[in-house]
Amino acid sequence: MLVQLVMTAVLLSGVLAEGQTYLGFDSNTYPGDANLNALHQSFSYAGYWLNNPPGENANSWVGHRAAVESAGFGFLVLFNGRLYAQLKTVANATRLGRSDAASAVASARREAFPHATIIFLDQEQGGRMLPEQKAYIYAWVDGVTAAGFRAGVYCSGMAAAADGNVVTAQDIREHAGGRDITYWVTNDACPPAPGCAFPQKPASATQSGIAFAEVWQFAQSPQRKDLAGRCTNYSRDGNCNAPGIGSAFPVDVNSASSADPSHGGSH
Repeated sequence: MLVQLVMTAVLLSGVLAEGQTYLGFDSNTYPGDANLNALHQSFSYAGYWLNNPPGENANSWVGHRAAVESAGFGFLVLFNGRLYAQLKTVANATRLGRSDAASAVASARREAFPHATIIFLDQEQGGRMLPEQKAYIYAWVDGVTAAGFRAGVYCSGMAAAADGNVVTAQDIREHAGGRDITYWVTNDACPPAPGCAFPQKPASATQSGIAFAEVWQFAQSPQRKDLAGRCTNYSRDGNCNAPGIGSAFPVDVNSASSADPSHGGSH
């Protein structure tokens, strides 16, 4: 009887562990050391850029890894990828993928992220990936993996109505040739997204509509009116502002099954 009780407890603890979810944020702008403790009251992990975020001329996250970890955060490690217009040809896209992978790895090492940290390639453009985009993505994935890190992709988990309802995450995965890629998907449409919300136990990433997603970005700043227009709980300024900070700090909000989705904390 005692053995049966122990086995039941172990099974139940496994189920509970599998069902645990954690809230995180990402932002193009570093929030400042002074705000980290307040942010950690709501969030378990933070996006951490290795290069200039989209539309930025500098990267304010550089050099702050120790402070972020000391405040108790896990990581979503990000590398901003290339837009289609920059790729030009498949051959050029492949070269850029390889060189960008080397840059991502070098930056991750400078920031003292450990071996096997998952680095997410930020794929900003959605819909069906064109041959040049696929060449770039897979060359980048191969380069990061060969260097001893793990590769992830941040991309759309929403059907692109203007492109035959293709879902970018599914398109990348179906043509990945068996590559080990971790998927961080965005779907900020309400439903399934809760809009700008900060639940202690957010919905699983699979509730994004992508069964293989390990991270789900369910709110973006600013609110995308064309896609998230049915969400009613964004701030008046159109952003999803983090709670607990005196001044407005716009964030994107994420759910994951780990408090350190990139496994980038010190081991």
